[in-house]
Amino acid sequence: MSTQEAEPLISCDRADESSVHQKRGSGVVSDASIPSSPEVVRAKKIIIPDISISDDDSDLFSDAGEDVPDHKISNTDTIIHLLKGNIGPGILALPDAIKNSGLLVGNIGLVVMATICVHCMHMLVNTSQELCRRTNLPFLTYSDVAETCFATSSSSRLRAFASTARTVIDVFLCITQLGFCCVYFVFISQNLQQIFDHYYGEINYHIYMAIILIPMLFLVSIRNLKYLSPVSMLANILQFIGLGIIFYYVFQDLPCTWDRKAFASIGQLPLFFGTAIYAFEGIGVVLPLENQMKTSADMKGWNGVLNTSMVIVSCLYIAVAFFGYLKYGDSVAGSITLNLPVNEFMAMLVKLMMSLAVFFTYALQVYVPVDIINPFIQKRVSPQNYLKAEYALRFSLVLLTFSFAAAIPKLDLFISLVGAVASSTLALMAPAVIDTVTQGERCCWQRALKNVILFIIGFLGFIFGSYVSLRNIINYFIGEDKT
Repeated sequence: MSTQEAEPLISCDRADESSVHQKRGSGVVSDASIPSSPEVVRAKKIIIPDISISDDDSDLFSDAGEDVPDHKISNTDTIIHLLKGNIGPGILALPDAIKNSGLLVGNIGLVVMATICVHCMHMLVNTSQELCRRTNLPFLTYSDVAETCFATSSSSRLRAFASTARTVIDVFLCITQLGFCCVYFVFISQNLQQIFDHYYGEINYHIYMAIILIPMLFLVSIRNLKYLSPVSMLANILQFIGLGIIFYYVFQDLPCTWDRKAFASIGQLPLFFGTAIYAFEGIGVVLPLENQMKTSADMKGWNGVLNTSMVIVSCLYIAVAFFGYLKYGDSVAGSITLNLPVNEFMAMLVKLMMSLAVFFTYALQVYVPVDIINPFIQKRVSPQNYLKAEYALRFSLVLLTFSFAAAIPKLDLFISLVGAVASSTLALMAPAVIDTVTQGERCCWQRALKNVILFIIGFLGFIFGSYVSLRNIINYFIGEDKT
């Protein structure tokens, strides 16, 4: 979903800065106005555009001063990609999130969570556009934005943290994507286990994981994303059809709302936070899509592409969460597909379709950590071993996610832990910090206070969500929770 996040977008060196100067007309190269950080080797000099150059003009050139080929996407395409990027296995776990919060509190919490996450997405887009204007770079990825905001700060102390900021974002991107992959292993094996146990008797859970492992290794051997496009499209089709069938089941014989608890308990709220923030996993695709839009300005605005997409996503989230919990109550599983009757053909079909969709998406998720980690490995091996090293990395990441999934076969706890640890950092804390650093001395106290509140919300969710998830995982291992 965020496969483009790891693309290197800050150039290593300006091949001919004088030609860029001529191409830009009145652009000036300066190390004084926006000092370059000694820690940042990707952008040795920052090109400051003259105010006479419009934003539209600055987008017409690449950082090498050449025309950018027109491979842009329309607003409709962007909305479709945003919908696909935000709808994954997390949506199937939202009824479980409501179980940990209550029907009333949980749905209000989802509305609040959606509002906060969308606001943070807007902050990230605004910051990216501001930094692109500062540096004359055509576009920036998430980690590029984190590095550049510190590198272009007027504070020498903050500039020293530029490379650290990039590293932190890259690390949490890897944690997030690998966490998704662990969840995928658990999700697929649990759904397959339900189907085959019904027809062939009970088989050990780890057998299904081992069976899945072999095709997973073959799938991640595909190095070119172009060849993954057909399976990605197939995964999206299966996913949306599956959601439609799920709604068919949850709308049948619904009980009254007062039969469900309005509020669970304070102790369970961190689990709700972790699962909910995991579902809002699309912040990683916002900048890559904004970079590819024909009219990137349409991403913003009250009726812009981002708000339109996220309103649709949020309504879908709340519908699945509300009706899923209303239908199954406290017996709802970590994925609502596990509650569907296994003896009915349509329900079995949903489990298979969702499992296939998640399986095909696995290789896309692994692509991001591979793209981040692989350059560090290539520095330490000879060129003739680059390909072998990359395959070793790919297979090692698959085996790593397989090991974690086999060790903790609790889908709800895994989702909550990944959400609390990684998603809260990328979706809440990082955008608040990046926005504050980018504004610098221009940051008013109201904006600073708002960013502090956002950071605190993310930090508390990180601490308490991780603690409760890890505590429940430990309880599972010592035998207190084997359900």
